[in-house]
Amino acid sequence: MEREKIILGIDPGTTIMGFGIIQVRNKKMEFVQMNELMLKKYDDHFTKLKLIFDRTIELIDTYHPDEIAIEAPFYGKNVQSMLKLGRAQGVAMAAGLSRQIPITEYMPKKIKMAITGNGNASKEQVAKMLQSILNLKTLPKNLDSTDGLAAAVCHYYNEGKIELGTSYSSWAAYVKGNESRIKK
Repeated sequence: MEREKIILGIDPGTTIMGFGIIQVRNKKMEFVQMNELMLKKYDDHFTKLKLIFDRTIELIDTYHPDEIAIEAPFYGKNVQSMLKLGRAQGVAMAAGLSRQIPITEYMPKKIKMAITGNGNASKEQVAKMLQSILNLKTLPKNLDSTDGLAAAVCHYYNEGKIELGTSYSSWAAYVKGNESRIKK
């Protein structure tokens, strides 16, 4: 019997949210879709968060993913940017959890390592490798969608290796798994 799974990968952001979808049939990856949600034209942060939530729900309801892979915020010097990025990731996660879809979070270096073999690879290197792996004819102008696609492919490559990512099946599981960070 042919086993099938759909993985939604998300690169959260408050300027551009990238996403990619792959289908796995009998352990073979197939490209389904990738795109971006452009948020630059909206000034209000709360409007952006609602649009991220709504678009994620729309993707879930359209493609019915079995699992979601999401890029974790990287630790930068600008605390306000980190907070906004964390909120974007949180609402995307909330959308998935509201539909009971398991979510795995991957650090950017883990995703780059899974795709290129180099945790310090550039966005362009990741995109080119995905183009080769998935036989993509063209690459998008902005590479946020390939970053979302990379999260999905990374998840596929790391299936069964949960120690490389953190999985959450509910908000309670997320809170329990992040108690040390939450209490700081």
